[in-house]
Amino acid sequence: MTLNPPAPSTGSRHRFAAVPALLAVLALTAACSNSSSGSGGGGAASSLTGDCAKYQEYAGHSGTKVTMFASILSPESDNLEKSWAEFSRCTGIRISYEGSNDFESQLPVRVAGGNTPDLAIIPQPGLLAQMVKSGKVVKPPAKTVENQNRWSPVWKTYGSVNGTFYAAPMSANMKSLVWYSPKTFKAAGYEVPKTWADLMALSDRIAKAGGPKPWCGGIASGTATGWPATDWLEEVVLGTYGGEVYDQWVGHQVKFSDEKIRTAMRTVADWLQNPAWVNGGYGDVKSIATTTFQDAGAPVLTGKCAMLQQASFYEAQWPKGTKVGPDGDVFAFHLPAVNPSIPSPVEGGGEFLAAFSDKPEVQAVQNYLSSSEWASSRVRTATGWVSANQGVDKSLYTDPIDQLSAAALTDPAATFRFDASDLMPAAVGAGQEWKSLTAWFAEGQSIQKTAADIDAAWPQ
Repeated sequence: MTLNPPAPSTGSRHRFAAVPALLAVLALTAACSNSSSGSGGGGAASSLTGDCAKYQEYAGHSGTKVTMFASILSPESDNLEKSWAEFSRCTGIRISYEGSNDFESQLPVRVAGGNTPDLAIIPQPGLLAQMVKSGKVVKPPAKTVENQNRWSPVWKTYGSVNGTFYAAPMSANMKSLVWYSPKTFKAAGYEVPKTWADLMALSDRIAKAGGPKPWCGGIASGTATGWPATDWLEEVVLGTYGGEVYDQWVGHQVKFSDEKIRTAMRTVADWLQNPAWVNGGYGDVKSIATTTFQDAGAPVLTGKCAMLQQASFYEAQWPKGTKVGPDGDVFAFHLPAVNPSIPSPVEGGGEFLAAFSDKPEVQAVQNYLSSSEWASSRVRTATGWVSANQGVDKSLYTDPIDQLSAAALTDPAATFRFDASDLMPAAVGAGQEWKSLTAWFAEGQSIQKTAADIDAAWPQ
């Protein structure tokens, strides 16, 4: 796997937003003989026994609460909460989780106003850099730092700012997927395309058949509206020019107004702004801007569209009971490279846990959530989540999408790059780029103006 992008310095953006919610930790009744004693100050812990014995190193903080703020929504946030429920029950540390669809804009506001959470799950290294600049982010404890040995070194750079490590990676996700209905494909005689040319030819074939539109999509996501469009552009840039140009684009050595990036935008337009190809189940090209990313794939199940480009984490958005697999209701294939000379391009993302408090109970939660044990617990809790933590036994992945994603994210031959807009400055990746790409879809704004406006937002 080509894992050599530059360490992020001022980048930013996210992959999805959440409905505001405050989730209480489940009160479990399963046997755990005893929990820790002590206060938030980290008093002496009593010995934990039975199922709770494995949490002994985190004990000593019973009766404390740790607040956590993120953009992860239900049902994924429900699964997240379940993954630490036993830890919480055994240690007595209550994790109070809040998700918001305004996370990217609200976190800086809260930090500036002194209303910081104890912990924040940040999916954009650029937003992390912005928060570190505020002086409010606390460096992680030694155990959390030690836990990074179970990750490929590049992940530590994504959680670092100017060479200093601040935030432990929690998850990894593969964005280079196309969701489809195997049943629909089989009935129509369609084959999964292996090349970009094949994918475009299939799209044209489906459109001319007069049935469902080839593609559906949605980029609405609260104050994060526009982020899926950044992914589409990133996929095309990486799949056309490879990692070197992609890295230069992240660092603004290659500008949005550069002919290479404008060519990539034209490729995206030919693909997802083609009125004959989109937006199955919802309307015309402009409807992509008003369709939420969560709802975008629904027409795949109803036969109104054939394909959706979305990440591995989209699996959590399919309705309960949806069978996911090569012979199921939905499945996914690897988005082919635009340029066949680029070896297996993989765009990925992830989430990082940053602390705004160094209270002992907060550090205990940091240590646990950066461990292989927690990552394994999260894998067991529900499908649709992948970790690049090397301490996770790959046999725990029973879901075919998780298996596909884990294989792609660890493929030594792949051209892997982290989400570009997550790495770009916050004013760009989580700001003007979202706004401008939304206008590109919603208003038919020109490529020239779209590129110029994004370049103009780049910090001097």
